[in-house]
Amino acid sequence: MSGDKDWLVAESGLPPIISVVGTSNVGKTTLILKLIAELKRRGYRVATLKHDVHGFEMDQPGKDSWRHAQAGSDVVFLASPRKLAMVRALDRELSIDEIARFAVDVDILLTEGYKRADKPKIEVSRRAKGAGLVSDPKDLVAVATDHPIAVGVPQFDLDDAPGLVDLIEKRFLHPGS
Repeated sequence: MSGDKDWLVAESGLPPIISVVGTSNVGKTTLILKLIAELKRRGYRVATLKHDVHGFEMDQPGKDSWRHAQAGSDVVFLASPRKLAMVRALDRELSIDEIARFAVDVDILLTEGYKRADKPKIEVSRRAKGAGLVSDPKDLVAVATDHPIAVGVPQFDLDDAPGLVDLIEKRFLHPGS
């Protein structure tokens, strides 16, 4: 990524955003879980965003929150002493940056999916799923893989969350240090 893009992200007031991408069933969720655990072990506050192209339904028909939305509420909050959730009606899909504005008090936002978004990416690639990459090489910061790939970014073993987090710290959480 260019220095200009890094500056724009830093100046936007948003946390660093890194997308974990790859084809279906290559281990994106598994890798994100390992990254979350390693980032938390190092003391970071982490937000995650899962892209679901098919849509999802958090509200259960008949439940009070569902009934609120059915009655016309545009935003429904569900709150308890330990959790807060928001269901908001949308007339269009929000961008990662628009969603990231809700991620307050975090150090980093990891997304799963969003392979077409203009964000830095860690691509997961498995030999058994094919050798091609889905990312534009200019957006890649690393590849987590079980086979060598001819691409000009660092490559890590699929289980090397500590190595990937070292890279994330250096490039996004403590750049220039």
